[in-house]
Amino acid sequence: MATVMIFHEVDDVAHWLASPKRGEILAPLGITVQTFVDPAQSNRVGLLAEVPDMDVFQQMLQSEAGAEAMKYDGVRPDTIVMLVQS
Repeated sequence: MATVMIFHEVDDVAHWLASPKRGEILAPLGITVQTFVDPAQSNRVGLLAEVPDMDVFQQMLQSEAGAEAMKYDGVRPDTIVMLVQS
């Protein structure tokens, strides 16, 4: 199990927080997340994810379904930063 911190910007923080897409796409992979909001910068958010299989997670991120979920959530893909617990 890998613990991953993910930071990125979104178009609308309230929409991102309320979106069901994150759970719909991550839960079937056994991935659990906690959400975070940067209080100093209104469009920066983060996730702390517990990922059972990083290869499956990476494949999902690069899939059409992953891209559609990010688009629905208003994620700005070029701002994604991912850190894996060492």
